[in-house]
Amino acid sequence: MAKVNLNNLNHSYVPNPLPEDYVLNNIDIEWSDGGAYALLGPSGCGKTTILNIISGLISPTKGSILFDDKDVTSLSPLDRNIGQVFQFPVIYDTMTVYDNLAFPLRNRGFDENYINKKVSEIAEILELNSSLSNRASGLTADGKQKISLGRGLVRSDVNVLMFDEPLTVIDPLLKWQLRSKLKELHHEFQNTMIYVTHDQTEALTFADQVVVMYEGVIVQIGTPTELFETPKHTFVGHFIGSPGMNIIPCSVENSQVICFEHIVSTSSNLNNIKKNSELKLGVRPEFVKLSSKGIPTKINNVSDIGRYKVVDCSVGSQKIKVILKEGEEVPSEDTRLEFDINHTKVYENDWMIGE
Repeated sequence: MAKVNLNNLNHSYVPNPLPEDYVLNNIDIEWSDGGAYALLGPSGCGKTTILNIISGLISPTKGSILFDDKDVTSLSPLDRNIGQVFQFPVIYDTMTVYDNLAFPLRNRGFDENYINKKVSEIAEILELNSSLSNRASGLTADGKQKISLGRGLVRSDVNVLMFDEPLTVIDPLLKWQLRSKLKELHHEFQNTMIYVTHDQTEALTFADQVVVMYEGVIVQIGTPTELFETPKHTFVGHFIGSPGMNIIPCSVENSQVICFEHIVSTSSNLNNIKKNSELKLGVRPEFVKLSSKGIPTKINNVSDIGRYKVVDCSVGSQKIKVILKEGEEVPSEDTRLEFDINHTKVYENDWMIGE
């Protein structure tokens, strides 16, 4: 396994690009040897492009890729020695399941005894033992994707293992099981793993560190707890969490935050706000309370999720969501909103200002 560095990576798919043509902008990141990482963001934000640049399928317009401090930017995919699992199954239909799993090892000249040991090990983990002698063409989409995962996992000599939304075609229950298996494999073998997904649940349950991307830029790198409790950008707050963070227009007057003509206390440092900046208040539904004091609101709908209720409120045209814990009652009249000061942040031009 290897440490992976991306240094000042920029990429465009058009020749002689203008600034707006770049799909990746100033990507600087280090993934430690043996870590489990996720690239998280919506479709089109640049996640797969990064993966394909690391693997050598794409040459970056600018920047460099290092494995253990060795520059591999000009090396071919074969010479980079990586394992990659794609979104849709890539298998050999005419081969048996066993031969599909053995193929990467045979291609590199490993001993058959070693191959049998590794294939049996991976087949047991992925519950493919009973179908090892079957032709791969007869398997379901779930089974074929398990083979793709197994082919990526069977090699222990790779620098990095990369997964590009590998569970897209998988049944929801099996998806949860395979995600747990990948986590177990990482703990057991300490492979450097990079997992690309647009699904926050997949990213937050798999990775030790999550890289959140938006429009070709890394907006935050952190643990699941850091991304939830301290989103550095409004996109992170909106994208992570269900429901996402409330983003509310506000202003600052005389060093006080004004929201809906009410003073709101926050934990943000308001000393260095620039003139003409766009200011927003960010507070997650978990940290908003229905109270007898605060900002008057109207309750539009209450959704009972089981362990908690999601209350849809509005102040004028602004929609605000509140999460009530099990047993908490919805006030019947004179309802107001109160924000937890320790979890209420001010964002300047979508970036969280200092605390």
